Amino acid sequence: MNAVSRRRKNLEKQLKPMMRMDRLKSMLLRTIQVPADLSSLTTQDIPGEIDPAAAGMTQEDVDAIWASVEGLYRTGVYPGLSFSLRKNGCLVLHRAIGHSHGNGPGDPPDAEKILMTPQTPVCQYSASKAVTAMMIHLLAERGDLDLDDPIKKYIPEFARNNKQDITIFHLISHHGGIPTPPADTDPEILYDQEAFVRLICRLKPTSPQGGSMAYHAITGGVILGEIVHRITGGTLRSLLDESIRKPLGFRYFNYGVPDADIPRVAMNYHTGPPLIFPISYIARRALSAPWGEVVRISNQPRFMQVIIPAANLVATADEMALFFQLLLNGGELGGVRIFQPETVRRAVAPAAKMGFDGTMVVPMRYSAGLMLGAAPVGLWGPYSESAFGHVGFMNILCWADPARDISVSLQTTGKTLIGTHIGPLVRFLFIVGRRCRMKTDPDRDVGPFSAFIEPLQKMLRKLMLD
Repeated sequence: MNAVSRRRKNLEKQLKPMMRMDRLKSMLLRTIQVPADLSSLTTQDIPGEIDPAAAGMTQEDVDAIWASVEGLYRTGVYPGLSFSLRKNGCLVLHRAIGHSHGNGPGDPPDAEKILMTPQTPVCQYSASKAVTAMMIHLLAERGDLDLDDPIKKYIPEFARNNKQDITIFHLISHHGGIPTPPADTDPEILYDQEAFVRLICRLKPTSPQGGSMAYHAITGGVILGEIVHRITGGTLRSLLDESIRKPLGFRYFNYGVPDADIPRVAMNYHTGPPLIFPISYIARRALSAPWGEVVRISNQPRFMQVIIPAANLVATADEMALFFQLLLNGGELGGVRIFQPETVRRAVAPAAKMGFDGTMVVPMRYSAGLMLGAAPVGLWGPYSESAFGHVGFMNILCWADPARDISVSLQTTGKTLIGTHIGPLVRFLFIVGRRCRMKTDPDRDVGPFSAFIEPLQKMLRKLMLD
């Protein structure tokens, strides 16, 4: 054995305990192994990305934002992610890292690994709600309904058990009083729209006439979809197809996909440490099912074959960014007008002041269908009081910020609530907020808030890995 071979063997022997520890951590925390060099796992839409200067940014700005996205992937909780950022209407970043299939926790070592690309379709989970809400606003624009109408006007049986005064506006702004189905509801009801509507109509409201705010994870979408059906005689899928997908030339962007496209949709994975009480209880109450069960159900082919208004829109990263660019533009995109400006203004206007959400147990600020930002810091980063968007299963983030003239879409396939990704996720939001300068106040300093990021990362790393 020569000297080089001996050194290699000694190094392998020294590294074995560390490798075993890494494998153990990955198994316990449900993470993937991340190589030091991400270049072989990264795909980029080189022709699509424009010179940052054309969007009023520098290459340093773009590099910093992308480095923060890479930091998210390095946490190991996202087997695949794709990212699209538009500034001043220009596509600045359109990239992906990792795999859409075959490299998640639980996948066998010999599973076929398929690279995630910017064109990979992803289930949007609750980010679907933003699109469903805009379909309701479209019907209001057409004069087919009024947001202040009681729901019983379109679904008479909804009036049961003192729900006769609950309006469409109450429901779409998460003040509908029916945030969750009964705890013992069989998840199979997702595939039976008529049965699900009957179940919700039998519910007693938790608060009368929109009295309290509580996130409607699935129930609101069911009723909104039924309203669309009873008004148009068609489906939410057909309405979205003729009003947005076809006019804008989107490849996916609808509820579910045709059978031939199901294999193309990115696989989702239950990642991160196991949830424990009380977090597990809060998550189950919000989702109406255990966290891991939601992931399992969403990977079933039949989940892509039905219409679930609050949960199964499928789109690419840039399709979601373009949707929010459409709203940012006041309802027009590429010369095609979808909504009137006043419709968009009503959709993004605050429905109420910042309040405590009874389902998610955190302060939230909603419009009629969207999640709003706040100042000095909110859901969409620092000084995001003008921003509007929606999250999907906590790990998909899509939003627009008029103050910065940006539309952003972060798509991830790892579904985790707690873990070491939280610090990098906060860092990502702050870097986007800082590097995408405000139009009216470009020198507004968001730097002081970065002081919270590093300590948070260190604390989480210590709790989860040490």
